[in-house]
Amino acid sequence: MASTAPQNAGLPLLYKDLMPLSSVDHADWKMRALDHIAFAKGDHAIPVTVDEFAMAQRHYPIVFSVGDNPVPLALMGLNEGVNTFIDDDGKVTEAVYLPAYLRRYPFLLAKLRPEAEELSLCFDPTTEALGAFDEGEPLFDGDKPTDVVTRILGFCQEFEESGMKTGQFMAELAEHGLLMDGEVSIQPDGESQPFIYRGFQMVDETKLRDLRGDVLRKMMQSGLLPLIHAHLFSLQTMREIFGRQVMQGKTVIPTAPDAAA
Repeated sequence: MASTAPQNAGLPLLYKDLMPLSSVDHADWKMRALDHIAFAKGDHAIPVTVDEFAMAQRHYPIVFSVGDNPVPLALMGLNEGVNTFIDDDGKVTEAVYLPAYLRRYPFLLAKLRPEAEELSLCFDPTTEALGAFDEGEPLFDGDKPTDVVTRILGFCQEFEESGMKTGQFMAELAEHGLLMDGEVSIQPDGESQPFIYRGFQMVDETKLRDLRGDVLRKMMQSGLLPLIHAHLFSLQTMREIFGRQVMQGKTVIPTAPDAAA
């Protein structure tokens, strides 16, 4: 999940721009705590790593994006632009597990040049959390990063390591041909037609059951099988997310081909 940046085109989800953090350019900058995450209120599908499956599956459906390089996604809403856990003011509406992707923002480890081998700590300069404020935690002490930056760097490095494990997980799913186009049909009371959600991938349970015993044992030993089960169990929360949208009066589209786009 590392990114090649900074550049305006092709930025990762949530990031409007990227800039390397510098003890020269940002010597007097501070980080202040925000009481909102408004930067994510219009996003319904947030990337998650395999290290988060156990926690995330309690609250969100975990699906996989479409395309040549699919990634796991936690659905915080079933329609594009709808997030049922973040209100219009950007406040998280209840105590739920927040994906590391959200907690990492506005920081990111990225390559400063496409040919670079090392990743540098960058940030989104449009964030409200960083700046030359009177209050907040300093980012630098002279030309040395403070403990704040050290902790942020450590968190971002852990995220990258989890991203590598996630890539291996996705490669194994592909190797065994376990992904298929997903579809969920929800029939609410009083509605003549079901609400159908597509535009994502999921594990094919039939193919999973048909795998040879030795393959399944290897998958269990490697930790792949428990992750698959967490994904499959999480799909039960699709109806809960649908119910949240209905209760909140947010957009519910009968047929949504871009549910996880």
